Amino acid sequence: MNTALDLTDPVLLTQQLVDIPSESRSEKAIADAVEEVLRGLGLETVRIANTVGARTKRGLGRRVILAGHLDTVPAAGNIPATVEDGVIHGLGSVDMKSGDAVFLHALALLADSDELTADITAIFYECEEIAAQYSGLQKFIDAYPGWMDADFAILGEPTGGYVEAGCQGTIRMKLTARGTRAHSARAWLGENALHKLGPILTRIAADEPREVDIDGCTYREGFNATVAEAGAAKNTIPDEAVMFVNFRYAPDRTVEEAKAHMCTVIGGGDPDRADDLVDIEYDDVSPAAAPGLCHPVAADFVRLAGKVRAKYGWTDVARLATLGIPSVNCGPGDPSLCHKPEEQCPVSQITEVSELITAFLTSQDSAQ
Repeated sequence: MNTALDLTDPVLLTQQLVDIPSESRSEKAIADAVEEVLRGLGLETVRIANTVGARTKRGLGRRVILAGHLDTVPAAGNIPATVEDGVIHGLGSVDMKSGDAVFLHALALLADSDELTADITAIFYECEEIAAQYSGLQKFIDAYPGWMDADFAILGEPTGGYVEAGCQGTIRMKLTARGTRAHSARAWLGENALHKLGPILTRIAADEPREVDIDGCTYREGFNATVAEAGAAKNTIPDEAVMFVNFRYAPDRTVEEAKAHMCTVIGGGDPDRADDLVDIEYDDVSPAAAPGLCHPVAADFVRLAGKVRAKYGWTDVARLATLGIPSVNCGPGDPSLCHKPEEQCPVSQITEVSELITAFLTSQDSAQ
């Protein structure tokens, strides 16, 4: 597909990006289009698979990373984009092609401008919407570590124009209880594995979620069961029962501290007892990211934006934070519309965030 992107208008560019199908693992067409326009700007540009990076090298003393994923969830009859009453409808209009459009427009507008006060590194990456092992951003970090030297990063996740600072960590755990199978008419001959999960489920439901304030942002934790499976037949005592539980934890906990909390709840107050009650397998582990708003460059961005809150959920700011880069989420679109067939983004938000990014990258404060 040969798609010429128009970088002069972030609203039109959002529509063009939505019109390029880019389901996870199928981002070649959109990566080709993005690479073409970035090379056309004369920027140093690199590519690994379907992830494209570009950067200015003007020696401005500060460097800001602008990062956004190119992939979407599968389409649901919501391609191509449509515009009605000042709202763009279509897959990725929120998550997060409008954010990508804002960043691409900023590069086109400012790369050679005398008003630019911070060098820019832009990364447009594949496979954010699927398992972490496929992450295009992580593969880019591993392949081009020298490109990750930056003072601040903005991830274009949809935030409704707010600065959403940091992110929660997430741990998904698989609990397996084992017993002995028997006919339910002779239950005493068996041992019900499903019943063993009952007390654990009760303790998880009773766990009081913490609210933690960090840099003026309030993070609310949550520990919940999400999936339970058991049973070979409706008249059979199950000899195995499986339950998946998910802990979304605040950035003041390390991964190990979060795991310890989960095991303490499962073990009824004794973390060492948890493994005796059930077999534990960690299905997914991702660290939290602190908001980092005390960093001077982050503070400058928040001052310009004028509105900030905690990020609920996990985003790739956690990957950047592990590199020591203060990072925030900021992009157009209501995050509650992510992945929905009715995904839509107000044109006014695209314009608002575009103006914010431009103001930040030309601010004399960011040059101090």
